[in-house]
Amino acid sequence: MTFTRAPAARDTRQDRVQSHPPLSPRERQIAEAYAGGATYQQIAESLCLAPSTVRTHLAAIYRKLEVSSKLELMARLDGPAPEPRTQPELSSALSELALSLEEALAREKALSEVLRIISDAQGDLDQVVPRILNYALDLCDAEFGILFEYHGDRRFGARFSKGIPEPFKAWMEARGVFAAGPETGLGRMVYQRDVVNIIDVKSEPLYQSDDPLRFATADLGGARSFVAIPMLAADRLVGAFTIYRQTVRPFSQHSLQLARIFADQSVIALENARLVSAARARDG
Repeated sequence: MTFTRAPAARDTRQDRVQSHPPLSPRERQIAEAYAGGATYQQIAESLCLAPSTVRTHLAAIYRKLEVSSKLELMARLDGPAPEPRTQPELSSALSELALSLEEALAREKALSEVLRIISDAQGDLDQVVPRILNYALDLCDAEFGILFEYHGDRRFGARFSKGIPEPFKAWMEARGVFAAGPETGLGRMVYQRDVVNIIDVKSEPLYQSDDPLRFATADLGGARSFVAIPMLAADRLVGAFTIYRQTVRPFSQHSLQLARIFADQSVIALENARLVSAARARDG
């Protein structure tokens, strides 16, 4: 009696790739473009799609290929399929993807809002500045805020305010351009070139000192939870949003990230408005 060996189970790259739902030609096109470094907007323009459609396709692509990052997507397109993931791993991957898509959508929304402000205001600083501050307050779910222009050497001038009490507004108008102490929120922001988030301005030792800005902010403005958000043109500080609440209700990191993105983009609106205003002044 002779015995024949059963054929060995195949474990080829092609078999493993086919174990996952195949990508459609359009999905493959989008996946390769995204893995190659193209943005949602660039892909949308090249394929005559809406950015939201590109996001929808990417969500399906990530789900089909069981990846959760651009690096994994690149590896998956160029190599064999990974070992099947467990249900908790899949759930985690989908959660990460959902967060990434949400953050991308928020960035696009902030950019589109800046572009809309630039277009609608037509270079009028008196229109641009209030609308920029209003949108920043909406992002941070706050009612009180000031948009400062930076004059160097920790000196600031209030360009526009919203909702702040009259005594605080009168104090700033009387001061004009003033120097912020190094321990204040604005002063620390100048040094750090980053968001300064203060849970409670009255709980810091500075409140017990004779610093005039902290006194005015806390006692005249009624501020408790406070944040200073820099407006940067490259590494140059051109201004800042200061936003506060009159109760101790700290600002979330998510809202501050959105506000920081919007602040970065808002520099475009302000610089554009200044250029238009200067051109109009020269033309008479």
